[in-house]
Parts: sequence; structure tokens; C-alpha cells
Amino acid sequence: MPFVTVGAENLAPIDLYYEDHGTGQPVVLIHGFPFNGATWEKQVGPLLQAGYRTITYDRRGFGNSAQPSTGYDYDTFAADLDVLLTELNLTDVILVGHSMGTGEVTRYLGTYGSERISKAVLAAPLAPYLLKTADNPEGVEQSLFDGFKQAIVADRFAYLTKFCDSFFNYPENRGKLVSEEAYRAHWDIGSRASAIGTLECVDAWLTDFRGDLPRIDVPVQIIQGDQDQVLPYPKTGQRLQPMIADSRLVTLRGAPHGIPWTNADEMNRAMLDFIGQPAMARA
Repeated sequence: MPFVTVGAENLAPIDLYYEDHGTGQPVVLIHGFPFNGATWEKQVGPLLQAGYRTITYDRRGFGNSAQPSTGYDYDTFAADLDVLLTELNLTDVILVGHSMGTGEVTRYLGTYGSERISKAVLAAPLAPYLLKTADNPEGVEQSLFDGFKQAIVADRFAYLTKFCDSFFNYPENRGKLVSEEAYRAHWDIGSRASAIGTLECVDAWLTDFRGDLPRIDVPVQIIQGDQDQVLPYPKTGQRLQPMIADSRLVTLRGAPHGIPWTNADEMNRAMLDFIGQPAMARA
């Protein structure tokens, strides 16, 4: 299996697992919490068929990547992404993030710029800033996130069931937008994540991305369901779009948070319309 090394803890390397398929303009897909790159399966196939090269990777602490006890913050996550792009010598990249993965995209562009990047897609985004503060009254109370952490510590697997329920809006969408088998598969992927990483990532959700947004100088597409129960649409995607200079918002009516699975056809159409013809086709 291919890995890139992004650091070390004691004598152990911190390696990120990635998959690299196809040829053409590269699309780097960054998964949501608490899953891994395998959850992009409904996007990888259509992108390959359209002539793109696809790279998925597992965030540190998740999937087949190393599970260190540190580094679960967006400065580190963006640095990890930068190592991957540099090691693979990728240019003209389309960055695609879902949920927590949109934080890597946003912080990367705000910190490292767009020299390697041509466009970005933010699906069910985390930005601009989730925490309610004096200068961010639209945010969510700190007590909600404290409750998430307490639930993870008490019984991470029970918390994961509640999370998957919200991820899919499962009571309404079971047997329609998501099968019981797909639900179980996502739960299983999440259960294999680092216990430390699962807990520490909750604090990362409270990152203030507002300083990154003015630095984004590539076209950005935001795709989100208006029934998102994990990252509420009015507090995230709807609010975010006017804050990014060259951006457009695609609203999926009735869709939950887990749109790469539940609303894959709609998401893929919107994404492919936005990113245009692949480089190999243009040539």
C-alpha cells in the first residue's frame, strides 16, 4: 500500500495512506469525520470515467493511516496535505473536501496559497466558524461540543451510532437514500478510527476559518443539503458563500449531511459541471 510520511511520534513514522488512480488533471478528495478515503467510492468512478486522475487519502488517525496521539488540528492537517501534494508533485489540482475535509481545503488555501490548485469543491462545509462568540453570534454554543466529547469518552461506539443517524438523517432516509448495509459500513469504518483522534477532532471543528477566506483566489463550489443535521446549512454553506470572492452555492433540497453517498448523482453532476472538461480532454 502506498504511504507518504508526514512526521514522527517517538520512533514511529506518521504515515498517510493514499490511493492514486487514473491519469489527467488530478482531483484530491479529502474525507469527512470519522471516516476515510473509502467513502469517496461514488465519486472516484465517475471522475475516472470523465478522464480525471483521482487521489484519496486517509487523514492521520483514520483509515489505514498512522494513529498518533498528536496533530489533530487544521494547521497540522493542512501541512499533511501539503506534504502529499509535494511528494506526488501535483499541480493544477482540484481539491474536493467533504465535511471535516473542507477544513483542510480552506486552511490549505489560506496558508499555502493556490500555486498547485486550480479549483476547489466544499461539500457540506465546516467554515466559516462554528463556535458562538461575541463576534460570531451565528455560531453554536460551546456546551454542544463539550457534550460530544463527553459522549465519545463515555462510549465512542454509542456516539458513533448517533452520529451516523444524523449523518444520513437515517430515520427519514433509511431504505431510500441509504440502505441499512451502507449505514453499517460507514459505522464500521468510523469504529476503526483512532479513539484519541476521534475525540481530539471535536476541538478542530471549532477552528475559525474567517481569516483564510479572503486569501482564497481560486473558483470554489459549495454543495450542501438544506436538511444537513450535522453542519446546519444556514450556519455553514449558506453563510459561507458570500465570504468567498469567486464562489457559487449548489443547494440539494431535502439532502442530509452525507451527500457523497446519499445524493451522489446530484453531487457528481454539480461537481463535474463546475470543474469542466478534464485536462486530457482539453488537450
